[in-house]
Amino acid sequence: MTTRSWQRWQDWAAVVIGVLAALSPLVLTVDAAAVWALVVLGVLLAATGLWSLGAPRSVASEYVHAVLGVLLFISPWVLGYSDLLGASWTSWVAGALAVVVGLTAIPAAQHSHTGLTAQH
Repeated sequence: MTTRSWQRWQDWAAVVIGVLAALSPLVLTVDAAAVWALVVLGVLLAATGLWSLGAPRSVASEYVHAVLGVLLFISPWVLGYSDLLGASWTSWVAGALAVVVGLTAIPAAQHSHTGLTAQH
């Protein structure tokens, strides 16, 4: 089974989650720490989603999704904006979803990567 570029739903989900997180400060009450976390981590998540879409055999990009999701999830406590409920819930939900889509894409990426090396 070969995995073609721009096909895996988990990678599209990572892009959407990242874009929504990055744009969320436009509609939420935020402070500087929340803006930083949501925008920077959201943009990085969207960028790694695009990386995964363009290179579906990259297993590392799926782990990066999960790591960024964990960072997004813990950012309200670490950066001190847990009192801003909208920003906090956005971080928690987006972070949890990013971890889920990253971890569910790892087996497909590993299979594609293994299939590629087995053909040589």
